Amino acid sequence: MAYCTSHTFQIPASNVISRPRTVTPSVGAAVSLWRRPSSIPSISNRNMSFKCHAISKCNDITPIITEEAPEALGPYSQGIIANNFIFVSGSLGLIPETGELISDHVGDQTVQALKNIGAILKAGGADYNRVVKTTIMLADVADFALVNEIYARYFSEQPFPARSTFQVGALPKNAKIEIDAIALV
Repeated sequence: MAYCTSHTFQIPASNVISRPRTVTPSVGAAVSLWRRPSSIPSISNRNMSFKCHAISKCNDITPIITEEAPEALGPYSQGIIANNFIFVSGSLGLIPETGELISDHVGDQTVQALKNIGAILKAGGADYNRVVKTTIMLADVADFALVNEIYARYFSEQPFPARSTFQVGALPKNAKIEIDAIALV
């Protein structure tokens, strides 16, 4: 459960605000100190309020649920809408109806993973052109060129999303690839 708060912090005003006083540094001592000039009246007994406002309300978080993409394999959502962003969970090359990998080939899994992401984006009110960031996790980085070629078919318009790609030790269901995405609503 997420909590959002807004607090007022009562922080005493400081006496040390404007001009440096020199000290001879020793091991572990600060090199410069600041103090209030004698021309400024003391404000140390007053409190100054600093307000911290939450960016959004907690009820602005909406899960995305669609039958056009595989169900989550654990306690997470297919996607989340929050603050005008869609956060798509890592998607494997799973067939939505069966929950099984489409094949053992990285190319087939890449196409299916991207189709699954497209379905989640659509259910959230976006499409591939609204994606701002992706992360690609590969079981074997030697598959990068093929994955990149397929990826370019789905993300063909400038500006391209920012992206990270790396090899991982293992993926769920012994998949060859997993892709997640962040998009604007």
